[in-house]
Amino acid sequence: MFQQFSEKSDPSAGKARVAALRARMREEKLDAFIVPHADEHQNEYLPERAERLAWLTGFTGSAGSAIILAETAHVFTDGRYTLQVRSQTDPTVFTPQDMMATPPHEWLAENIKTGMRIGFDPWLHTVDDAKRLAKACSGNKAELVAVDRNLVDAIRNDLPPPPLEPVAIHPFEFAGETPRDKIGRIADAVDDKGAEALVVTDPASICWLFNIRGADVAHTPLALAFAILPVKGEPTLFIDNRKLPVKTEAYLTQLAGLRPPSEFDDGLRELGKAGTKVMIDPTLTARRIADELTGAGAHLVEEADPVRLPRARKNAAEQQGARNAQRRDGAALAAFLAWLDAQQPGSLDEIAVVTALEEFRRETGERLSMPLAEISFDTICGAGPNGAVVHYRVTEKTNRKVDAGDLLLVDSGAQYHDGTTDITRVIPIDKPTDEYRRHFTLVLKGMIAISVARFPAGTRGVDIDVLARNALWQAGLDYAHGTGHGVGSFLGVHEGPQNISRRGMQALLPGMIVSNEPGYYKAGSHGIRIENLVLVRPVDVPEGGEIAMHSFETLTLCPIDRRLIDVSLLADAELDWLNAYHARVREEVSPLVEDGNVLAWLEKMTAELSR
Repeated sequence: MFQQFSEKSDPSAGKARVAALRARMREEKLDAFIVPHADEHQNEYLPERAERLAWLTGFTGSAGSAIILAETAHVFTDGRYTLQVRSQTDPTVFTPQDMMATPPHEWLAENIKTGMRIGFDPWLHTVDDAKRLAKACSGNKAELVAVDRNLVDAIRNDLPPPPLEPVAIHPFEFAGETPRDKIGRIADAVDDKGAEALVVTDPASICWLFNIRGADVAHTPLALAFAILPVKGEPTLFIDNRKLPVKTEAYLTQLAGLRPPSEFDDGLRELGKAGTKVMIDPTLTARRIADELTGAGAHLVEEADPVRLPRARKNAAEQQGARNAQRRDGAALAAFLAWLDAQQPGSLDEIAVVTALEEFRRETGERLSMPLAEISFDTICGAGPNGAVVHYRVTEKTNRKVDAGDLLLVDSGAQYHDGTTDITRVIPIDKPTDEYRRHFTLVLKGMIAISVARFPAGTRGVDIDVLARNALWQAGLDYAHGTGHGVGSFLGVHEGPQNISRRGMQALLPGMIVSNEPGYYKAGSHGIRIENLVLVRPVDVPEGGEIAMHSFETLTLCPIDRRLIDVSLLADAELDWLNAYHARVREEVSPLVEDGNVLAWLEKMTAELSR
C-alpha cells in the first residue's frame, strides 16, 4: 500500500512541546516564534523531517502556520481545514485562526507589542513573506529576528534524517523535450530579464528542467535539490549523490556540475562575489538564500520562476500522456465503482474502500502495461459527516463504516509515468435523499459551467471562478476552497501558477491542466465535490463568432453518479453536456475493460438521462 492509515496527529503532545519551545524561546530572548508549514524549498507536501507544524501542534494539513507567544499559541489555516484543525489540536493550548481573513503577518501587526522580538527561520520563509513580517514588526517597533537553527528542531530528540530516495531519468517519450533544450530556453528567458544567472529552488522545476524524478516526498515524485543556472556556462545541481544510481549520475554529469547540498551556501557566495545579477523568485526563494547572495555582493533580479510557466504549459507529449493516463485511470475507477456498488451497505469501512481503490489502480496499470508508480495524494474517503471535512484523511482512529443513507465522497489520484490524475466522485449508499440530490445537482451545474466555458486570451482563474459558484449562490450556498488547481505531468498534483479561485491571477494558457472541482459541505451531515481535470485548448473563433476564444478539453473519464442527479434542475444544454460526456466515457473506457460485469455497470451508469 502506498497509503498508510496510522494516526499522524497527536493533540495530547502539544502542551508539553509548546512548553519546551517556550523555554527555548526564553534562552534565545524571543517573545514569539513562527512555525510555518514549509521546508527549504517551499514545498506544499513535505518530507517527514520538515513536518514541524504537525509535530508541534498536531495539525497535519498541507497549508498553515503557527505563532507561539509566551502566553498564547495560534494556528492559522484556510477554509479547507476549519473542521480538521479543531479536531487535531488541543483547544486548551491553541487558538485556531482564519489565515485568509487575517494572515499571520496581519495578525502580528494587530497583536504584538513595542519592543517584542519575533523569531523566524529564514530557510522556511520566502523573501516576500519575510518582507511582510518585517513590515508588521516595524510598524509596532518590534524586531524580526532570524534564527541560526530552527527552534523546533532544537527541542526534538526524534528528528528524522533527510530523505535519500533514488533519482530516476524521466524518459523523453513522456517529457517531450530534451533537458538541453529546456535549459537553453530558460537561460534565454533569464538573459531577457537582464540577469546573468538563475537560482532554482523549486524541486518540481528542477525535476522538469533536467528530466528527472525522485521520491523524497510522499506521493509526489520530487528529488529535493537546488540549482544554479548561469546564462553562459554549465549549470550546477546541488544534490546528494547518495540518491543517484550510476546511470542517473552519468546522465546528470553530462548536463551539470554536481555538488552536495552542504556546499549550496558556498555556491551562492561564489555566485555573488563578482557582483552577479542573480534572478530569484521572491515568492518561492527562502530569505536565507537572498541573504547569502546579497551578503556576497550579488544584485538580485526579482522575477517569477521562469521554469514555472513552461512546466505548466504541457507540450504535445505531455498532453497525450495525460490523456492516456486518464483513460487508464478511468478503467480502474470503473472497476472500483462497479465493485463498490455490489457491496452491501454497512459491509465496508473507509479504509477498506481506500485499500480496494489502490488495488484496482495497481491491477489495471499492470494489465495495461503502465504500472501505478504511486498515488498522487492520500485518498480522501469520507462517509457521511466525514465527507464534510474537505481534506479528510482516514486513519485507524477515525475510520467509519459506510452505512445505508450515507453519501461517500472519494477524492483520489494516481501517479503514472505518463501523467498525474486527480478525480472526485460521490456515491450514494442506498437511496439518496432529496436534499442530497439537490445539493449534488447544484454542484454539478457549476462543474458543467466550467467545462463548457469559452473565454478570451488573458482570462484568469479569478475571472471564471464565479461560473462554478453561481448555481450554489442562487440557492444561498457556497464552498470555502478554490474551484481548481494546476496539475503536473508525473509531478505535483497541485501545480502553479494557474488555478481557478478568488486568488487566481495567472492567465489560463494553452496546454495548462487545471482541476474543475466545485463542492458543497454540510457539517455533521455530508460533503459533495465533483472533480474532473481539464486542459486549456488554443484559441479558435466559435462558429458565427468574431473573437477567438479558449475552451477546455475534459480529460477525466468516469461516470458521474446518475442516482444523485435531479434532472429537473438542469437546463437542456447542461443535460446535453452530461449525456455527451457519458457517451464519451463509455466509448473511450470500454475498450480498456475486460470484465463483463464492469462493462455492464459502465453501460448502465453512462446511459442517456432524459426528463
